Parts: sequence; C-alpha cells; structure tokens
Amino acid sequence: MNWDQIKGNWEQLKGSARQQWGKLTDDDLAEAKGDREAMIGKIQARYGKSKEEATQELDSWMASQK
Repeated sequence: MNWDQIKGNWEQLKGSARQQWGKLTDDDLAEAKGDREAMIGKIQARYGKSKEEATQELDSWMASQK
C-alpha cells in the first residue's frame, strides 16, 4: 500500500495505527489525516524518537498494510 492509498483509507487504517502507536491520541490521528510527514511528527513527539527512527517505523507499518 502506498501513501496515497493510506491517505484515502485513513478512517479504516486509524485503528491499525492506534495498535502500532498506542500513545497517539484520537486527536493526533485525526490531525495527521494520513499525511506521512504529520504522522512522523506525531510519532517523534509522543515517543521521543528521531525523525529517522519515526520514518523507519512508519514505513514498516505502511508495508504491513494490505
């Protein structure tokens, strides 16, 4: 699944994102709206990760979505 597909199906994928990153709030997920850069920023803020770490996690999550 690519980011255009994720953005288009964001409402359905929010649950999966919530499972992956339990510290993200409903507001965080609503604000991100499937935007890759916004999600990276939210992961960085909630988990104290570097941009590279957050990017790698997000890309791994994206690859696991079918």
